Amino acid sequence: MTADLDRPAPDRPALPLRPEIVGLEPYGAPQLDVPYRLNVNENPYPPSEAVVADVAAAVTEATRGLNRYPDRDFLALREDLAAYLLVESGVRLAPEQLWAANGSNEVMLHLLQAFGGPGRTALSFAPTYSMYPEYARDTSTGWVLGRREEDFSLDPDEARATIRRHAPSVVLLASPNNPTGTALPASTVLAVLDEAARIPGGCVVVVDEAYGEFRRRGTPSALELLADHPHLAVSRTMSKAFGLAGARVGYLAAAPALVDALRVVRLPYHLSGVTQAVARAALAHSGELMAQVGALREERDALVGWLRERGLQVADSDANFVLFGTFDDRSALWQGLLERGVLIREVGPPGWLRVSVGTPHETQAFKDALVEVAGL
Repeated sequence: MTADLDRPAPDRPALPLRPEIVGLEPYGAPQLDVPYRLNVNENPYPPSEAVVADVAAAVTEATRGLNRYPDRDFLALREDLAAYLLVESGVRLAPEQLWAANGSNEVMLHLLQAFGGPGRTALSFAPTYSMYPEYARDTSTGWVLGRREEDFSLDPDEARATIRRHAPSVVLLASPNNPTGTALPASTVLAVLDEAARIPGGCVVVVDEAYGEFRRRGTPSALELLADHPHLAVSRTMSKAFGLAGARVGYLAAAPALVDALRVVRLPYHLSGVTQAVARAALAHSGELMAQVGALREERDALVGWLRERGLQVADSDANFVLFGTFDDRSALWQGLLERGVLIREVGPPGWLRVSVGTPHETQAFKDALVEVAGL
């Protein structure tokens, strides 16, 4: 949306924009045609030929039935997601505990539509994912930010105090966090869950694990806490680990009652038959795709070490990206990398930059450009 939409031209009437969106620009990272795109945390590896073939066959079959509406509750997909999470996280879930939508963005919007709204508040802790306040804005939900520590961790006592002070109806915790990459220990999530359970009227705690598959060995998933916490929802996506950013498939796990609330606010038949077919075909190849995730973890850890060896600050990362700094003029450094064909992200606290983990070739191109621009 351009900033002048609220100004009427002489030959047309004004548009009745909601006051809170007047002058705003749409969300989005730069989309530039450069050799090395390392700015939006995509999986750098395209689907294998085996995945492509199975997806194509599944889409062909789904296309034969496109004259009919799809299964609006996508039960087969939910069964496949439950089977995948049992292997990936060791947590057994019923299909009724799973929900899916067009990317985890729509999953989050469903959550705010169901549990936010006028007179209610959503809370998170900065720095964190920049779309969260937009979900709140789009659902007329109040937005409050607490603070993370200097190392981007979350102090449990401070988190409790912030929740008590603001009494939110939704708490959003990204773990691993975007843009910092830091994951939350189970003890911190439990502290937040305990405090949220004390809020009169209730509070849903959402742990956003969009990058959960990339977590380091020993880092737990909040899925392990679901059985004892009916006010917990754990969000995931197929965009990152599965390399399906273009397919737009996100999902969450929660108690059946919480999932049923999302079924009330979703649009009818919101998940197309083609989308369901693509997701199910990719899930059948989860073993192959998870092996690829292991290679990306190794590439990430090596990149963290390389950056630290050159005297840079680097946040501990359990994701497929690395936040590093600090620079007096990060914009100039970002521009210098871009001029050398490397696109990263200028995001996070002042002085910091974020780079996605690419293939070894892409990572080397980033290193070479950074050495040249920053004089490391």
